[in-house]
Amino acid sequence: MKTSVAVIARVAAHEAFEAAGLEEVSMLVPSTPYGSSNPIHLYEADFGTFAVLSRHGEQAYSVSAPFVNDRANLWALKNLGVEKVISWSAPGSIDTNIAPGDLVIPHDVLDMRGGEPVTFFEGRGQGVIRANPAFCPELRARFLEVLGGMDLTVHDGGVYASLMGPRLETAAEIRMLQQMGATLVGLTMSPEIWLARELELCYASVCYSVNYAEGVLDRGGDSPQEKEARPFKSYLFFEGMTTEEELDCVAEIEGRFAEIALALLPAVFETPRECPCPQLLTRYYRRGDLGPDWWRGL
Repeated sequence: MKTSVAVIARVAAHEAFEAAGLEEVSMLVPSTPYGSSNPIHLYEADFGTFAVLSRHGEQAYSVSAPFVNDRANLWALKNLGVEKVISWSAPGSIDTNIAPGDLVIPHDVLDMRGGEPVTFFEGRGQGVIRANPAFCPELRARFLEVLGGMDLTVHDGGVYASLMGPRLETAAEIRMLQQMGATLVGLTMSPEIWLARELELCYASVCYSVNYAEGVLDRGGDSPQEKEARPFKSYLFFEGMTTEEELDCVAEIEGRFAEIALALLPAVFETPRECPCPQLLTRYYRRGDLGPDWWRGL
């Protein structure tokens, strides 16, 4: 069964859709040139069939960000006919105006991962593609249109700083990222977004903040202890970076994941692909470097 739209989320996304009353049509674990992808769940709705893939695990957070097999996941979705991707991500807030539980539709990425590049064009001359706009402008516009009509706090635009992980950031790193214009910090946007662009997919993200980044709420004292934004608490999420009250806000927005996705999906199906996304490799096709199904031969 083919589909043109996919949702890539964090953990156990299929359970949220089933709780919302959708019946799974099928579940696949495709083999790809990069190994098996994460399970892909297909659902049928009035507006069409869509795919759901959880990056970090089917039941719990079992694969941390740097070990997600993004190439297998994106290749498998492309092979299913996917053309558009809704990415659901959970970064921290560098901008204090973005509270835990708020939604952000980012417009740009600051890729700080380092290490070896992750691409479908290893050792080849292709893959040099434009990265501005980083996210599909058509999907971003539809996301803002739909979410603006719901009882949600939504921020239009943000710069997602993507770090390597799996550790969280230091306060010094956040001060650097603030100076570079980042408003969010997370571990999953790269390389997922770049692989989606190499496959000429329309890709846009709905981010929800899960915490204030390290040092953002600095109390401004003179001693190292007073400069610590929040005390270490081993029993809380991220060891105390998020308060119990903030966790309630995060849990509320996580509980609305299926509602938000099901509001976005009809608009995504209807959105024409008149953006640059389907043309990112056109010059390679015209030069004869690549055929239209180049990715199948990897």
